[in-house]
Amino acid sequence: MQIAFIADPLASFKIYKDSTYAMMVEAAARLHELWFIEPHQLEREPSGVIRAHAARLHLTGDAQDWYRTEPPAWRAVSGFDAVVMRKDPPFDMEYVYATYLLELAEQQGARVFNRPRAIRDHNEKLAIAGFPEFMVPTLVTRDAKRLRDFHAEYRDIILKPLDGMGGTGVFRVREDELNLGAIIESVSLMGARSVMAQRYIPEIQEGDKRILLIGGQVVPYCLARIPQGKEIRGNLAQGGVGRAQSLSPRDLEIAQTLAPVLSERGLLLVGIDVIGDYLTEVNVTSPTCFQEITQQSGFPVAALFVDALEAALR
Repeated sequence: MQIAFIADPLASFKIYKDSTYAMMVEAAARLHELWFIEPHQLEREPSGVIRAHAARLHLTGDAQDWYRTEPPAWRAVSGFDAVVMRKDPPFDMEYVYATYLLELAEQQGARVFNRPRAIRDHNEKLAIAGFPEFMVPTLVTRDAKRLRDFHAEYRDIILKPLDGMGGTGVFRVREDELNLGAIIESVSLMGARSVMAQRYIPEIQEGDKRILLIGGQVVPYCLARIPQGKEIRGNLAQGGVGRAQSLSPRDLEIAQTLAPVLSERGLLLVGIDVIGDYLTEVNVTSPTCFQEITQQSGFPVAALFVDALEAALR
């Protein structure tokens, strides 16, 4: 098969932990042909064809000098057997425009994973609202008074923007917080953007668990991202330490409930986040942790992904 990956520049990859790289290695081992596209290289030409300035990609096996690309050429996106959308957030309007172009390409026969409309329809913070039985008390608003009232009721809360990634912009506000007003102003941009407020989950100290759902199946190991020192965020980007572990009965209940639903919606790969017994995020843009889980547990996550991709194309 010819598989085109849409992602950030290859030179930015940290291949020792990058999940997209793990997918590429597994696909190449199965003799699939790899192609690479950056989002800005998508376009609609006057004839209506959605095409991309795509480069054939070869993996070298050298950890330092890990790839070679052939000169790029314009190709119809529908000409690839599969297109794997792996662009990292921010989920800004350029990201949205890329999904619109890919949705037009689908109408021309392209097979895109995750499906562009499904990516747009699942805000990674708000998507948990579709599964209220697994949520902690949660408020979404831009109204400062409502946020103050929520804090007064629950006394220990988390405030975060709806478009953040990697733990950026996340605040814990305890009962005696004297800077609540300033924090609300900062996170909401003086009331210009909506904020998610949640009751603090103390089990975060045991890890923010990333659970992978692939083709409607649940990976049996998660990566618990454990905050270090006085940090409240377990995100690896914020210094958290990742520990692969088996899923608890509650983890499995949440994952098995979501997996078939999200798969049916066109999401081949999803990374859900669970703290304690509660679902906190549904990640659909470029879920990670493939390599960490495989290295620590031995479970072949990338192989399961390529299995699911091949099955979806049959």
